Amino acid sequence: MTPRNTSVDPVFSSENPLVPPDAVAAWLEALPQPVAVTGGTGFVGSHLVDTLCAAGIRPRVLVRNLDSSRWIAGRPADWVEGSLEDQEALDRLVEGAGTVWHLAGVLRGANEIDFMVGNRDGAARLFASIERHAPDARFVHMSSQAAVGPADAIVGATVDIEARPISAYGRSKAAAEEAVRSFKGRWAILRPPAIYGPRDSDVFEFFRMASRGLLAVPSGDRRLTIAHVADVVRAVIAVAAVGQAGGVFHVGATEGMAMDAMLRAIAEAGGVRARTVHIPSWVFKAAGTGASALRMMGMRRIPLSRDKADEILARHWVLETRTSIDQLSLDAPIPFDEGARMTWQWYRNAGWL
Repeated sequence: MTPRNTSVDPVFSSENPLVPPDAVAAWLEALPQPVAVTGGTGFVGSHLVDTLCAAGIRPRVLVRNLDSSRWIAGRPADWVEGSLEDQEALDRLVEGAGTVWHLAGVLRGANEIDFMVGNRDGAARLFASIERHAPDARFVHMSSQAAVGPADAIVGATVDIEARPISAYGRSKAAAEEAVRSFKGRWAILRPPAIYGPRDSDVFEFFRMASRGLLAVPSGDRRLTIAHVADVVRAVIAVAAVGQAGGVFHVGATEGMAMDAMLRAIAEAGGVRARTVHIPSWVFKAAGTGASALRMMGMRRIPLSRDKADEILARHWVLETRTSIDQLSLDAPIPFDEGARMTWQWYRNAGWL
């Protein structure tokens, strides 16, 4: 069955991917096939699917609803209708696969159970299918910086840091990592920080805020690592191709960036004038508490929550990425000012801003 096209990208597609196959050719050639992808309709996953299709690789993609395939409708892919709760669909997805990327996950939930069911239990179900139907496959699990929590601003969180997540989402991603570590096959974990770029709707809120002339930032020094989606896609492919079994890898900028400096850089990249306003922590906490109440009432698309406010207020969200970049032979990360300009252009072309 062919999904209907419900989202149209004004710039990028399988004919013109964000990450061209030539840029990752050696890694693509090293991938065991067939390849399977969860989360292929999402932000990172759709760009991965575009690159694979442009390279002539026909991925199997798990799609919850064939009428809601979003960015990858019409791609030359094999569609498996189902979800992470559907063991039969997962069996079909991975049967005989050489590479499996698990990029799907729950980003917004009403409570901790929602996150655990979607992230921890979903991962466990997937590799149960792999153990039965593709025991020799390379399994790449997309985790998150939230799984380890804040770290020292200078050193950053290393790949072997003790996990100390501070949110329900982070705890569910840490639990998923523990489940993956018990997988008997060949696995690797990739931990990205906050990801921005074309098709993103989360960091987008900062771009929208800048477009309105206001940069609201919590009081105090807060530093973070951020990654352009193109760098994440390259890392996702590299980990599957060359990352050692049982490895954990970080991706993103090699230096932490002050949050207020990041917001000013966003405004400058977009050629807009914006005023910076430092907001007391209690305001963010109050807004997060109110947003969480609305989520419990069913309004789950609200980007803020009590946990999200706690994450924003934490210091510092910095990853140590140089070691992983060297191990994977990745190019230097895209400079933030360059990536931000590219992202502004896409948002404007798409009519988001």
